[in-house]
Amino acid sequence: MEHVSKYTAKIPDANGMVDFTAEENSVWQDLITRQIPIVERLACDEFIEGLKILDLPMDRIPQCPELNEKLGQATGWAVEPVPALIPVEQFFELLANKKFPAATFIRRREELDYLQEPDIFHEYFGHCPLLTNQAYADFAQAYGEVALNADKEDRQALGRLYWFTVEFGLMNTPKGLKNYGGGILSSKDETIYAVESDTPIRKPLGRGLDALRTPYRVDIIQPVYYVIDDFAQLYDLITNDVFGTIRKARELGEFAPNFEPMGPNFELKC
Repeated sequence: MEHVSKYTAKIPDANGMVDFTAEENSVWQDLITRQIPIVERLACDEFIEGLKILDLPMDRIPQCPELNEKLGQATGWAVEPVPALIPVEQFFELLANKKFPAATFIRRREELDYLQEPDIFHEYFGHCPLLTNQAYADFAQAYGEVALNADKEDRQALGRLYWFTVEFGLMNTPKGLKNYGGGILSSKDETIYAVESDTPIRKPLGRGLDALRTPYRVDIIQPVYYVIDDFAQLYDLITNDVFGTIRKARELGEFAPNFEPMGPNFELKC
């Protein structure tokens, strides 16, 4: 089952350029203008350094070719424009080939604060800065390679690991607890909540065993976060018998969820 997209990605022209409207560029400007001062205080240093390298425009949505020039120089990665939803195998194959999929649409103004699906602001602002960091980029590529060799059940488990790291991961740093997950860093409220609130549960990621046993919901601020010490830990986790950890997690079973079930209006298709 998968989420049904309410958006349609725009098709780039022969030069990889997308014709965004003035309103779409205005939405980008509003999102990045309010998010920059928040992440400067609460994101890990590697993310902040990545923002400096990418030098994202404040007044318009960046175009894929200009982003790829900077990513390519930093780590050899690139952004790949994709439809709003793509098959998981295509997603993993792109990562394995050092390409990060990004749907070429941006949220509507009425969904400025929260969007269930990843738009171009989430992908470009939330994820691309860390792809300038070699240790993180190596992990992302290794993740794609490992996932391509997994069966359907193991891929679902790897998807859960992705959720608690790439999307909603926290990091212990010399400056204290910081955000590195793209799902957090593209969200005004969750960037603050994940680090500063006393409400959520925060646990060390370790070998990922507990994360693999933790249910999650995509449509709420997360009740549980997992914390790493550095990006080398992520690379070691995904390349050092991750399938053995998945098997052990499956044997132990899931933890009880820390949230209510999804409501009847959550739209899915099979």
